[in-house]
Amino acid sequence: MTAHDRSLHRPKGGLLGWLRLGQRAAAASATDEPPSPAAGRDRREALRQRTLEEIASFLTYHQLEVTVQTLTIAHNYLSGADPQLARLIDRQVQARKPVTIDWIEDVLSRSERSDELAMLTQLMQRLEASIEEFGKTSQDAQRATSDYNSALAEHVTELEQVTAAGAVISELATIAKVMLKRTRDIERQMVRSEAQTRALKRRLAETRRSAEEDHLTGLPNRRAFEVRYEEEYRQAFAAAEPLCVAFCDIDNFKRINDHHGHDAGDRVLKLVAESLSRISNDSCHVARHGGEEFVVLLRDVTPGDAFERLDKLRASLAERRLVNRATDVPFGQITFSAGIADVFAFPDRRAALKAADAALYRAKQGGRNRIEMAEPGDLAPAE
Repeated sequence: MTAHDRSLHRPKGGLLGWLRLGQRAAAASATDEPPSPAAGRDRREALRQRTLEEIASFLTYHQLEVTVQTLTIAHNYLSGADPQLARLIDRQVQARKPVTIDWIEDVLSRSERSDELAMLTQLMQRLEASIEEFGKTSQDAQRATSDYNSALAEHVTELEQVTAAGAVISELATIAKVMLKRTRDIERQMVRSEAQTRALKRRLAETRRSAEEDHLTGLPNRRAFEVRYEEEYRQAFAAAEPLCVAFCDIDNFKRINDHHGHDAGDRVLKLVAESLSRISNDSCHVARHGGEEFVVLLRDVTPGDAFERLDKLRASLAERRLVNRATDVPFGQITFSAGIADVFAFPDRRAALKAADAALYRAKQGGRNRIEMAEPGDLAPAE
């Protein structure tokens, strides 16, 4: 059970009563009979009732109506069936923001868009493979046709030089000329097909880059980061190299949007993205995770070095005094907070992400414009 579950107020009856299971649960708890062959079924029934009670508590605490959608959300959150959803709800609760129907629908909508993008990526990969195979086949066919044309042209010349064979030879020469013309037409078509294949491959590559790129900042987007994170995690583990992950979040970004407008907010996002990109290289990858949040992956870098790099960047940005060029009104100090996790200090890469997010939350609570290192306790539920 998560930290949030411990704070839920459990209603009397609640969903159990609504499902007519409350009396059965009370009766089951009152008996002191020794185990029977039906004990296994009773335990499963008790577990099911407890799950229903927790779901009821979740819905009651957040004042959510009982619908198929909210029941599914509650079950996936409490059972851990959807870790990403659990993380989003935990963050919403930590920020003391309500978990409402509108918020849930927005989360589900973003999740569906992410799933659609994943499907598009898979389709593009299969299409690229098919085009690659077609291109190879086209090249082979063009070479074969060209070789055949050369050999056929030689025979046509030989046939035209033979006059003693009479009409039969002349007829064969005419047929050969027609065949030569057709094979040359085929060769030209093959050349055009190969050129079209190359152009299509270029367009697909551009589409792939577009699907994996954040259009505002030019950084890789969340989908691209997930792929990179999985790959770097596997390689770093095999090579016994350190791996760190950090969440960076612009401080008071809503205030910037409210006071200066969204266009100015976009310029601030680009500025922070450019600042973070300065530390990006073959072993350091920066991506926009969503909203005003960025994620940094540092391969073969110790936690201490990762902290030093990000803190130096944070201090450099905080020293700058920026002005909104559209209005000449100062932005004031632009800062970010960050949480860093030593990935292999946690059970898996998802746990490391969650710990880095918890460390970021501590940095925000600690006054912002600072960096916190994740600790094993960040995964423990709060009392």
